[in-house]
Amino acid sequence: MELFKGINQIKVPLPRAGQDSINVYIVEGSNGNLMIDTGWNTTEAFNALAQEMKNSGFAMKDITQIVVTHLHPDHFGLAGKIAGLAGAAVSFSAIENNFMESRYNHPEEFLKETSAFLKSHGVPDYELKMLAEASMNIRNNVTPVTPASLLQAGDKIQMDPYEFEVLVTPGHSPGHICLYEPNKKYLFSGDHLLMESAPNITYHPQSGENPLGEYIDSLNKVAELDIRFILPGHGPVFSGVAPKIDAIMGHHKDRMMKIEKAMGVEMKSGFDVAREIPWIVNGEPLPYNKLDAIDRRLSLLDTLAHLQYMVAENNGKKVNEGEKTLYWTGG
Repeated sequence: MELFKGINQIKVPLPRAGQDSINVYIVEGSNGNLMIDTGWNTTEAFNALAQEMKNSGFAMKDITQIVVTHLHPDHFGLAGKIAGLAGAAVSFSAIENNFMESRYNHPEEFLKETSAFLKSHGVPDYELKMLAEASMNIRNNVTPVTPASLLQAGDKIQMDPYEFEVLVTPGHSPGHICLYEPNKKYLFSGDHLLMESAPNITYHPQSGENPLGEYIDSLNKVAELDIRFILPGHGPVFSGVAPKIDAIMGHHKDRMMKIEKAMGVEMKSGFDVAREIPWIVNGEPLPYNKLDAIDRRLSLLDTLAHLQYMVAENNGKKVNEGEKTLYWTGG
């Protein structure tokens, strides 16, 4: 579907319940075509993408460049396959490239590191293996590819008549990027800004010490731009950056209030806090023990991101007791 002149959107189905599709964008240029994000590497996703491209007048060979906003499998999964078929050059941020080996090529050491990390934050032995390995099967939905170029903040991507500026917007992923077209005032936001939800911000061994703080800083930088339309990785195209950011900040403030309530006056592990907080999955409120493995892990890592932010803002304390990490917010 052509959204604007030369800007096409294709909705590619996702295999995970609760996520309907990812938006893949094709930008038409005078000397080639740019694809932004790709979808999971599943037969259903690839066939849907190929068919919708055909319906819009494109073949795989017409794609000359692929830019991936971040290396999560729904955005990166098909990049290697499409690049092989099209001969297209793949680009993503230099920061994200640091995680290629540990996430997709040789994850054994990262799995050990993740297991130790989860245990230090209170995950009991009976749940540890399940949570540590919760995302391992998604490696089957990714075809890794060596990037032709690594992107830095301020880089320009020329796709005449468009010129995109690379914005590094950490938070949802440490090396997440957005693409900004200043003449048309379009922002391809990946998972940085979504109309229908706030993106997951999680603290984990590769996230840095304060991913929520970095995300908020990234939001403030985006708020300074003149943007007419936001073209997100999921959900509808929308406008109105300021009210969207206000809503996201409200979400995070509400989460921190729930964390403070769950903490009381005690020192607790992130796991103990996460299982006392109400969670919303697919629009339905669920207690922690009713979540599936991946959502349990996300709920814990989300809780830890908020606790880390509270510590960074001097609204909480973090204490290491032996091999366990505990938090305190003062009640």
